[in-house]
Amino acid sequence: MKKVLVGMSGGVDSAVAAYLLQKEGYEVCGVTLRTWDAGDGTESRCCEIDDARRVSNALGISFYPLNCVGDFSRSVVEPFIQSYLDGKTPNPCIECNRYLKWDKMLYAAKVMQADYVATGHYAHIIRLENGRYTVKRADFAAKDQTYMLYKLSQEQLASTLMPLGAYSKDQVRKIAQEAGLPVAHKPDSQEICFVTDGHYADFIEEFAKKKNDLAGEAVMQVPGPGNFVDEDGNILGTHKGITHYTIGQRKGLGIALGHPIYVKEIRAGSNEVVLSDEPALFSNIVKVRDVNFLSIPGMAPGEQLRARAKVRYHHAASPAVLEMQEDGCVRITFDDPVRAAAPGQSSVFYDENDCVIGGGIIM
Repeated sequence: MKKVLVGMSGGVDSAVAAYLLQKEGYEVCGVTLRTWDAGDGTESRCCEIDDARRVSNALGISFYPLNCVGDFSRSVVEPFIQSYLDGKTPNPCIECNRYLKWDKMLYAAKVMQADYVATGHYAHIIRLENGRYTVKRADFAAKDQTYMLYKLSQEQLASTLMPLGAYSKDQVRKIAQEAGLPVAHKPDSQEICFVTDGHYADFIEEFAKKKNDLAGEAVMQVPGPGNFVDEDGNILGTHKGITHYTIGQRKGLGIALGHPIYVKEIRAGSNEVVLSDEPALFSNIVKVRDVNFLSIPGMAPGEQLRARAKVRYHHAASPAVLEMQEDGCVRITFDDPVRAAAPGQSSVFYDENDCVIGGGIIM
Protein backbone atom coordinates (compact mmCIF):
# COMPACT_ATOMS: atom_id res chain seq x y z
CA MET A 1 0.00 0.00 0.00
CA LYS A 2 1.44 3.35 -1.07
CA LYS A 3 1.24 6.25 1.36
CA VAL A 4 0.18 9.72 0.21
CA LEU A 5 0.17 13.02 2.04
CA VAL A 6 -2.76 15.18 0.89
CA GLY A 7 -2.55 18.95 1.19
CA MET A 8 -5.91 19.89 2.73
CA SER A 9 -7.12 23.49 2.65
CA GLY A 10 -10.41 22.83 4.40
CA GLY A 11 -12.29 23.08 1.08
CA VAL A 12 -14.25 20.55 -0.92
CA ASP A 13 -11.62 19.95 -3.63
CA SER A 14 -8.85 18.72 -1.34
CA ALA A 15 -11.41 16.77 0.70
CA VAL A 16 -12.58 14.85 -2.36
CA ALA A 17 -8.98 14.34 -3.50
CA ALA A 18 -8.27 12.61 -0.18
CA TYR A 19 -11.46 10.57 -0.44
CA LEU A 20 -10.74 9.38 -4.01
CA LEU A 21 -7.18 8.36 -3.14
CA GLN A 22 -8.43 6.48 -0.12
CA LYS A 23 -10.93 4.64 -2.33
CA GLU A 24 -8.08 3.72 -4.69
CA GLY A 25 -6.32 1.97 -1.83
CA TYR A 26 -3.73 4.51 -0.77
CA GLU A 27 -2.87 5.03 2.88
CA VAL A 28 -3.88 8.69 3.16
CA CYS A 29 -2.72 11.31 5.64
CA GLY A 30 -3.92 14.91 5.66
CA VAL A 31 -1.75 17.96 6.20
CA THR A 32 -2.69 21.64 6.34
CA LEU A 33 -0.05 24.32 5.94
CA ARG A 34 -0.95 27.21 8.20
CA THR A 35 0.24 30.06 6.05
CA TRP A 36 -1.44 33.23 7.20
CA ASP A 37 -2.37 34.85 10.49
CA ALA A 38 -4.39 38.03 10.01
CA GLY A 39 -3.82 39.04 13.63
CA ASP A 40 -7.50 38.87 14.52
CA GLY A 41 -7.73 35.08 14.77
CA THR A 42 -8.97 34.53 11.20
CA GLU A 43 -7.15 32.25 8.77
CA SER A 44 -6.78 32.31 5.00
CA ARG A 45 -9.02 30.15 2.82
CA CYS A 46 -6.00 27.97 2.05
CA CYS A 47 -5.45 26.90 5.65
CA GLU A 48 -8.76 26.49 7.48
CA ILE A 49 -7.49 23.90 9.92
CA ASP A 50 -10.78 23.16 11.70
CA ASP A 51 -12.57 22.20 8.47
CA ALA A 52 -9.58 20.16 7.28
CA ARG A 53 -9.52 18.29 10.60
CA ARG A 54 -13.28 17.63 10.37
CA VAL A 55 -12.83 16.12 6.91
CA SER A 56 -9.91 14.01 8.11
CA ASN A 57 -11.98 12.74 11.03
CA ALA A 58 -14.84 11.88 8.66
CA LEU A 59 -12.44 9.89 6.47
CA GLY A 60 -10.71 8.27 9.43
CA ILE A 61 -7.26 9.48 8.38
CA SER A 62 -4.39 11.03 10.31
CA PHE A 63 -4.16 14.82 10.19
CA TYR A 64 -1.25 17.16 10.84
CA PRO A 65 -1.24 20.99 10.78
CA LEU A 66 2.11 22.58 9.95
CA ASN A 67 3.00 26.17 10.86
CA CYS A 68 4.46 27.99 7.85
CA VAL A 69 3.40 31.55 8.69
CA GLY A 70 6.91 33.03 8.76
CA ASP A 71 8.02 31.33 5.56
CA PHE A 72 4.80 32.34 3.80
CA SER A 73 5.24 35.97 4.75
CA ARG A 74 8.83 36.02 3.49
CA SER A 75 8.34 33.92 0.34
CA VAL A 76 4.88 35.03 -0.81
CA VAL A 77 3.39 38.07 0.95
CA GLU A 78 6.38 40.41 0.94
CA PRO A 79 7.28 39.71 -2.73
CA PHE A 80 3.58 40.23 -3.59
CA ILE A 81 3.61 43.65 -1.94
CA GLN A 82 6.95 44.62 -3.44
CA SER A 83 5.65 43.73 -6.88
CA TYR A 84 2.70 46.11 -6.45
CA LEU A 85 5.04 48.82 -5.17
CA ASP A 86 7.07 48.32 -8.35
CA GLY A 87 3.96 48.88 -10.48
CA LYS A 88 3.49 45.19 -11.31
CA THR A 89 0.51 42.83 -10.96
CA PRO A 90 1.77 39.64 -9.26
CA ASN A 91 0.49 36.06 -9.11
CA PRO A 92 1.13 35.01 -5.49
CA CYS A 93 -0.54 31.59 -5.84
CA ILE A 94 1.99 30.56 -8.50
CA GLU A 95 4.91 31.55 -6.29
CA CYS A 96 3.33 29.89 -3.26
CA ASN A 97 2.89 26.59 -5.11
CA ARG A 98 6.48 26.47 -6.27
CA TYR A 99 8.39 27.87 -3.33
CA LEU A 100 6.25 27.05 -0.31
CA LYS A 101 3.46 24.48 -0.60
CA TRP A 102 5.30 21.79 -2.50
CA ASP A 103 8.56 22.26 -0.64
CA LYS A 104 6.82 21.97 2.73
CA MET A 105 4.58 19.07 1.71
CA LEU A 106 7.46 17.08 0.21
CA TYR A 107 9.55 17.69 3.32
CA ALA A 108 6.67 16.48 5.48
CA ALA A 109 6.20 13.47 3.20
CA LYS A 110 9.85 12.54 3.62
CA VAL A 111 9.60 12.79 7.40
CA MET A 112 6.40 10.70 7.41
CA GLN A 113 7.84 8.23 4.88
CA ALA A 114 5.06 8.91 2.38
CA ASP A 115 5.52 7.98 -1.28
CA TYR A 116 3.59 10.91 -2.75
CA VAL A 117 1.96 14.23 -2.03
CA ALA A 118 -1.42 15.12 -3.52
CA THR A 119 -3.58 18.20 -4.02
CA GLY A 120 -7.09 19.09 -5.13
CA HIS A 121 -5.98 20.97 -8.24
CA TYR A 122 -7.93 20.44 -11.44
CA ALA A 123 -5.17 19.19 -13.73
CA HIS A 124 -3.51 16.01 -14.97
CA ILE A 125 0.12 15.12 -14.29
CA ILE A 126 1.62 13.10 -17.12
CA ARG A 127 5.04 11.76 -18.06
CA LEU A 128 5.94 12.32 -21.68
CA GLU A 129 7.91 10.04 -24.00
CA ASN A 130 10.98 12.23 -23.46
CA GLY A 131 10.81 11.31 -19.76
CA ARG A 132 9.78 14.75 -18.56
CA TYR A 133 6.78 15.49 -16.38
CA THR A 134 4.24 18.16 -17.18
CA VAL A 135 0.68 19.17 -16.37
CA LYS A 136 -2.13 18.73 -18.86
CA ARG A 137 -5.33 20.74 -18.98
CA ALA A 138 -8.22 19.39 -16.90
CA ASP A 139 -11.06 17.68 -18.75
CA PHE A 140 -13.40 20.53 -17.80
CA ALA A 141 -11.75 23.74 -18.98
CA ALA A 142 -13.81 25.99 -16.68
CA LYS A 143 -11.90 24.67 -13.64
CA ASP A 144 -8.50 24.02 -15.25
CA GLN A 145 -5.64 25.13 -12.96
CA THR A 146 -2.59 24.28 -15.03
CA TYR A 147 -1.79 28.00 -15.34
CA MET A 148 -1.05 28.09 -11.59
CA LEU A 149 1.25 25.06 -11.76
CA TYR A 150 3.74 25.92 -14.50
CA LYS A 151 6.56 26.74 -12.07
CA LEU A 152 6.68 23.32 -10.43
CA SER A 153 9.92 21.42 -10.82
CA GLN A 154 10.39 17.99 -12.36
CA GLU A 155 11.15 16.55 -8.93
CA GLN A 156 7.98 18.04 -7.47
CA LEU A 157 5.75 16.75 -10.28
CA ALA A 158 7.30 13.27 -10.14
CA SER A 159 6.16 12.94 -6.53
CA THR A 160 2.67 14.44 -6.91
CA LEU A 161 -0.81 13.05 -7.53
CA MET A 162 -3.76 15.16 -8.75
CA PRO A 163 -6.89 13.00 -8.77
CA LEU A 164 -9.41 15.70 -9.83
CA GLY A 165 -8.27 16.27 -13.41
CA ALA A 166 -11.15 14.29 -14.92
CA TYR A 167 -13.93 15.79 -12.76
CA SER A 168 -16.17 18.85 -12.97
CA LYS A 169 -16.89 20.97 -9.90
CA ASP A 170 -20.48 19.68 -9.82
CA GLN A 171 -19.21 16.10 -9.85
CA VAL A 172 -16.78 16.87 -7.03
CA ARG A 173 -19.55 18.35 -4.88
CA LYS A 174 -21.78 15.36 -5.61
CA ILE A 175 -19.01 12.96 -4.56
CA ALA A 176 -18.48 14.95 -1.36
CA GLN A 177 -22.19 14.90 -0.56
CA GLU A 178 -22.56 11.18 -1.20
CA ALA A 179 -19.47 10.49 0.92
CA GLY A 180 -20.88 12.57 3.77
CA LEU A 181 -17.99 15.02 3.81
CA PRO A 182 -18.80 18.06 5.97
CA VAL A 183 -17.56 20.61 3.39
CA ALA A 184 -19.64 19.35 0.45
CA HIS A 185 -21.47 22.66 0.05
CA LYS A 186 -18.77 25.02 1.29
CA PRO A 187 -18.46 27.96 -1.17
CA ASP A 188 -15.27 28.49 -3.14
CA SER A 189 -12.93 31.35 -2.38
CA GLN A 190 -12.59 33.82 -5.23
CA GLU A 191 -9.86 36.02 -3.79
CA ILE A 192 -6.19 35.73 -2.92
CA CYS A 193 -6.12 33.72 0.29
CA PHE A 194 -4.50 36.40 2.48
CA VAL A 195 -6.54 39.31 1.07
CA THR A 196 -9.97 38.01 2.01
CA ASP A 197 -11.95 41.14 1.08
CA GLY A 198 -10.20 41.71 -2.25
CA HIS A 199 -8.97 45.19 -1.31
CA TYR A 200 -5.29 44.81 -2.22
CA ALA A 201 -4.33 48.45 -1.73
CA ASP A 202 -5.76 48.54 1.80
CA PHE A 203 -3.98 45.30 2.65
CA ILE A 204 -0.66 46.66 1.37
CA GLU A 205 -1.00 49.85 3.42
CA GLU A 206 -1.90 47.94 6.58
CA PHE A 207 0.96 45.46 6.11
CA ALA A 208 3.46 48.26 5.49
CA LYS A 209 2.28 50.12 8.59
CA LYS A 210 2.70 47.03 10.79
CA LYS A 211 6.14 46.32 9.34
CA ASN A 212 7.26 49.92 9.84
CA ASP A 213 5.88 50.03 13.39
CA LEU A 214 7.69 46.81 14.22
CA ALA A 215 10.98 48.09 12.77
CA GLY A 216 10.58 51.54 14.31
CA GLU A 217 11.33 53.16 10.95
CA ALA A 218 9.92 53.42 7.41
CA VAL A 219 11.35 50.24 5.90
CA MET A 220 8.43 49.85 3.48
CA GLN A 221 6.98 52.94 1.84
CA VAL A 222 3.70 52.92 -0.06
CA PRO A 223 3.50 55.60 -2.79
CA GLY A 224 0.82 58.23 -2.28
CA PRO A 225 -1.19 60.20 -4.84
CA GLY A 226 0.40 61.03 -8.19
CA ASN A 227 -0.53 62.04 -11.70
CA PHE A 228 -2.70 60.37 -14.29
CA VAL A 229 -1.01 61.09 -17.62
CA ASP A 230 -1.70 60.29 -21.25
CA GLU A 231 0.76 58.46 -23.51
CA ASP A 232 2.50 61.74 -24.33
CA GLY A 233 2.98 62.63 -20.65
CA ASN A 234 0.24 65.27 -20.43
CA ILE A 235 -1.30 65.44 -16.94
CA LEU A 236 -4.96 64.36 -16.88
CA GLY A 237 -5.68 64.31 -13.16
CA THR A 238 -4.62 62.83 -9.82
CA HIS A 239 -4.63 59.16 -8.83
CA LYS A 240 -4.87 57.64 -5.32
CA GLY A 241 -1.60 55.72 -5.48
CA ILE A 242 -0.25 53.15 -7.93
CA THR A 243 -1.20 50.16 -5.75
CA HIS A 244 -4.87 50.90 -6.50
CA TYR A 245 -4.54 50.14 -10.23
CA THR A 246 -3.86 47.32 -12.67
CA ILE A 247 -3.26 47.23 -16.42
CA GLY A 248 -6.50 47.27 -18.39
CA GLN A 249 -8.55 48.68 -15.51
CA ARG A 250 -11.46 50.95 -16.43
CA LYS A 251 -13.71 51.08 -13.35
CA GLY A 252 -12.78 52.96 -10.19
CA LEU A 253 -10.35 55.39 -11.81
CA GLY A 254 -12.17 58.43 -10.42
CA ILE A 255 -11.58 60.46 -13.56
CA ALA A 256 -14.02 61.45 -16.33
CA LEU A 257 -12.70 62.40 -19.75
CA GLY A 258 -15.92 62.08 -21.71
CA HIS A 259 -14.97 58.74 -23.27
CA PRO A 260 -13.91 55.27 -22.04
CA ILE A 261 -10.40 55.32 -20.63
CA TYR A 262 -8.15 52.52 -19.37
CA VAL A 263 -4.91 51.98 -17.44
CA LYS A 264 -2.20 51.27 -20.02
CA GLU A 265 0.95 51.50 -17.92
CA ILE A 266 2.06 52.02 -14.32
CA ARG A 267 5.29 53.97 -13.87
CA ALA A 268 6.49 53.35 -10.34
CA GLY A 269 9.60 55.47 -10.75
CA SER A 270 7.65 58.66 -11.47
CA ASN A 271 4.49 57.60 -9.57
CA GLU A 272 2.43 58.00 -12.74
CA VAL A 273 -0.49 56.00 -14.12
CA VAL A 274 -0.74 56.17 -17.91
CA LEU A 275 -4.26 56.21 -19.36
CA SER A 276 -5.25 55.42 -22.93
CA ASP A 277 -8.15 54.31 -25.06
CA GLU A 278 -8.77 50.57 -25.38
CA PRO A 279 -7.01 49.90 -28.73
CA ALA A 280 -3.70 50.96 -27.14
CA LEU A 281 -3.95 48.02 -24.71
CA PHE A 282 -3.45 45.46 -27.49
CA SER A 283 -0.07 44.10 -28.57
CA ASN A 284 1.30 41.18 -30.59
CA ILE A 285 4.57 41.03 -28.63
CA VAL A 286 4.98 39.92 -25.03
CA LYS A 287 8.32 39.14 -23.35
CA VAL A 288 8.71 36.96 -20.26
CA ARG A 289 11.52 36.39 -17.77
CA ASP A 290 12.24 33.70 -15.14
CA VAL A 291 11.14 31.04 -17.59
CA ASN A 292 10.43 27.53 -16.31
CA PHE A 293 10.04 24.68 -18.80
CA LEU A 294 8.06 21.52 -18.08
CA SER A 295 7.50 19.44 -21.23
CA ILE A 296 10.90 20.29 -22.73
CA PRO A 297 14.31 20.76 -21.09
CA GLY A 298 14.69 24.24 -22.60
CA MET A 299 15.27 26.24 -25.79
CA ALA A 300 18.50 27.45 -27.37
CA PRO A 301 18.94 31.17 -28.11
CA GLY A 302 17.23 31.94 -31.42
CA GLU A 303 15.20 28.75 -31.37
CA GLN A 304 11.51 29.14 -32.18
CA LEU A 305 8.56 27.02 -31.16
CA ARG A 306 4.93 27.11 -32.16
CA ALA A 307 2.56 27.14 -29.16
CA ARG A 308 -0.56 28.60 -27.63
CA ALA A 309 -0.04 31.07 -24.79
CA LYS A 310 -2.10 32.64 -22.03
CA VAL A 311 -1.33 36.07 -20.58
CA ARG A 312 -3.60 35.65 -17.54
CA TYR A 313 -5.52 32.90 -15.77
CA HIS A 314 -8.85 33.48 -17.55
CA HIS A 315 -7.34 34.23 -20.95
CA ALA A 316 -8.08 31.64 -23.62
CA ALA A 317 -4.70 30.41 -24.88
CA SER A 318 -3.93 32.10 -28.22
CA PRO A 319 -1.72 30.87 -31.11
CA ALA A 320 1.80 32.28 -30.94
CA VAL A 321 5.47 31.70 -31.70
CA LEU A 322 7.97 31.45 -28.84
CA GLU A 323 11.55 32.58 -29.42
CA MET A 324 14.32 32.16 -26.87
CA GLN A 325 16.44 35.29 -26.41
CA GLU A 326 20.14 35.57 -25.60
CA ASP A 327 19.29 36.88 -22.12
CA GLY A 328 17.26 33.77 -21.21
CA CYS A 329 13.91 35.47 -21.67
CA VAL A 330 11.28 34.30 -24.15
CA ARG A 331 9.71 36.59 -26.75
CA ILE A 332 6.11 35.63 -27.57
CA THR A 333 4.70 36.80 -30.90
CA PHE A 334 0.95 36.28 -31.01
CA ASP A 335 -0.87 35.71 -34.29
CA ASP A 336 -3.49 38.20 -33.13
CA PRO A 337 -2.97 41.01 -30.60
CA VAL A 338 -3.71 40.20 -26.96
CA ARG A 339 -5.27 42.66 -24.55
CA ALA A 340 -3.65 44.12 -21.44
CA ALA A 341 -0.69 41.80 -20.86
CA ALA A 342 0.25 43.08 -17.41
CA PRO A 343 3.87 43.07 -16.16
CA GLY A 344 4.11 40.77 -13.15
CA GLN A 345 1.47 38.37 -14.41
CA SER A 346 2.53 35.08 -15.98
CA SER A 347 2.28 33.86 -19.54
CA VAL A 348 1.97 30.09 -19.81
CA PHE A 349 2.64 28.14 -23.03
CA TYR A 350 0.70 25.05 -24.17
CA ASP A 351 1.30 22.51 -26.94
CA GLU A 352 -1.29 21.00 -29.29
CA ASN A 353 -2.18 18.36 -26.68
CA ASP A 354 -3.01 20.95 -23.97
CA CYS A 355 0.18 20.13 -22.06
CA VAL A 356 2.16 22.94 -20.47
CA ILE A 357 5.43 23.62 -22.28
CA GLY A 358 6.43 26.21 -19.71
CA GLY A 359 5.90 29.80 -18.76
CA GLY A 360 7.40 32.98 -17.40
CA ILE A 361 6.68 36.37 -15.82
CA ILE A 362 5.56 39.16 -18.16
CA MET A 363 8.03 42.04 -18.36
